[in-house]
Amino acid sequence: MDHFQRLKRMYETAPLHDFYKGIEIFIQDKQSEIQLSTDSRYHHAGNAVHGSVYFKLLDDCCYFACQSVVRDQFLVTTNFNINLLRPIFNEKLIAKGKLDFASANLFTASGELYNEKGKLCATGQGQFVRSKVSLEDISTYDRN
Repeated sequence: MDHFQRLKRMYETAPLHDFYKGIEIFIQDKQSEIQLSTDSRYHHAGNAVHGSVYFKLLDDCCYFACQSVVRDQFLVTTNFNINLLRPIFNEKLIAKGKLDFASANLFTASGELYNEKGKLCATGQGQFVRSKVSLEDISTYDRN
């Protein structure tokens, strides 16, 4: 199993995704895409998708764009900015992230969140750094 497949397994089997049923990630070198079909369980009282879902999808797609080039250490988010552009209702969402900058310890990425009609709903920019956790120590990433 290659690095991208192991990252995919690590992401999709995370306990958090017991709530985000059906979330799917696609990882390539320096980029990632996440898809999620939303319904009313993701809504706030105003009957639209809560901003935390926008954040999750954008942070995750930016994170994995960066993690795609780091094969030894688990990265962590140190800063993330989001711009909410339009409401989302019961739609399939597509978040696309791309690596913008990489140094030995610092990585930045930008992301865009689209609805199923291809309309831009939000943008985000994140900063990520290496943690002390080895990828090999994460059971769902492990090469076995």
